[in-house]
Amino acid sequence: MSNFAVSLPDVVAPDIIAIVPAAGIGSRMQADCPKQYLTVGGKTIIEHAISSLFGHPRVQRIIVVIHPQDTQFSMLPIAQDSRISIVHGGELRADSVMAGLQQAGQAKWVLVHDAARPCLHPDCFEKLLAITAHSKVGGILAAPVRDTMKRGEAGIHAIAHTVDRQDLWHALTPQIFPLELLKMCLSRALQDGVMVTDEASALEHCGYHPLLIAGRSDNIKVTRPEDLALAEFYLTQRQYPK
Repeated sequence: MSNFAVSLPDVVAPDIIAIVPAAGIGSRMQADCPKQYLTVGGKTIIEHAISSLFGHPRVQRIIVVIHPQDTQFSMLPIAQDSRISIVHGGELRADSVMAGLQQAGQAKWVLVHDAARPCLHPDCFEKLLAITAHSKVGGILAAPVRDTMKRGEAGIHAIAHTVDRQDLWHALTPQIFPLELLKMCLSRALQDGVMVTDEASALEHCGYHPLLIAGRSDNIKVTRPEDLALAEFYLTQRQYPK
């Protein structure tokens, strides 16, 4: 059952393909398995992430990019969903996303969502997808920085100076862009040796300015052990169906 009450327009919505890069090993979690396979609220983190995307009727296909030696995803019930394709990723996130793009076909739009973000809220997702009606560049979910930001001294744990937090944002996912534009920009960034930590940075490298769509701060990325309890709290509060 969909989490959205959407009245579809008369005009057919652009095709959207989702890519979920899940080839990382999650070393900071200090766990026996990659973080996307840890359980929160009775389901793995990646199952929550995928379900949040399929909750919207415009997402009809998801490409999950896994490590070549991954044997866990295929054992999950969600892996049997006919709308899911599996491809093998590379060493870097950008390599994995590019592998997914190569299998995305002729879709007009592509969105990328972290496998370790299980708490995407339907309202935020709806706001992000709405930009496809007017943007030619795309955009990302992001949250304004609220804390005081410090720049550290290189090589030591000491403060160099305080960074002005005005106009600073935490980049979140999903991020959505025209498929061919993302493919072109990501390819160029990889060729130029640019460190691509999210897909928007590839577009920035090529001179584009993706939109910032204000999202919720509870759209956390599970990275450290303490994040698990927080993710479970958020999911429980929303009473997600199991």
